[in-house]
Amino acid sequence: MRFIAPERAAVTEALIAQPVFAGLAAFRPLLLAPAWPSVAELNALVQPLRHRVSGAPLWLHAQEILEDGENYEQRILRHGLIATRSGNWHDLLNALVWHQFPAIKSALNAGQVEDMARVGLQQRTRRQCAYTQFDEAGAVVVLRDSALLAQWDGHDWDGLFRGNAHAWQDGRITLKVFGHALYEHALNPAMLLVSKTLVILDEDSALGVDDIDRHVADAIADGACLGDPQELRPLPMSGIPGWHRQTQDAAFYRDQPCFRPLRAGRRYPPPLRARGLATP
Repeated sequence: MRFIAPERAAVTEALIAQPVFAGLAAFRPLLLAPAWPSVAELNALVQPLRHRVSGAPLWLHAQEILEDGENYEQRILRHGLIATRSGNWHDLLNALVWHQFPAIKSALNAGQVEDMARVGLQQRTRRQCAYTQFDEAGAVVVLRDSALLAQWDGHDWDGLFRGNAHAWQDGRITLKVFGHALYEHALNPAMLLVSKTLVILDEDSALGVDDIDRHVADAIADGACLGDPQELRPLPMSGIPGWHRQTQDAAFYRDQPCFRPLRAGRRYPPPLRARGLATP
């Protein structure tokens, strides 16, 4: 069933106060304003934007008046124009992610266009599928305790979330939401959110948002990740302590459909390493 976002008037302060929206805290007044921002107003809030691969300035552009017939991704790389629908949660949230993670968004865009040139517009590579899944539903988890990875890779959801509840609060696990569709789906608090996740192992230092943006973008450009959708670890974000309105007891982790068992033969790649990359 196709997801339908709520009307703007139905989005309350309590919705935007959910932990999933922590990364957009600076934009809460925008998200809660009674009227939609115009594309020009949104541009003023997220500028300056620059494509980290082409180096060109980036501008949001009202999709309704774009008549060049170009592909969405190609237009961004060639002309620096991000087609944006007015009065649309999906595109509004996409603009805010561009502001927060410009290097990752640029790397994904450049890779999409590179594969379009190679296979055409009627086919999609496995890499393009991975890029799209991460762009829409992605998150980055920074782990400071490598022992936690075994429970995650084994889909031991009760152990990862209930047995290690403190790890989600004491800095051993840090989650940064990237996918704009995840934000959009969180506007319905009943949704069971599952992210497509990249993992950075950082046992020595604390990575900030800019460090994560740079490090993941470099890994994408180097081909160190996102070569195939199967590389992405599913993370049922609704299981994070305090992230869902239902009681998160043993029955919750056993019965809710987002907590799937590990499929036979499924293996995940090693996490990205981030030694020495934190900003002083």
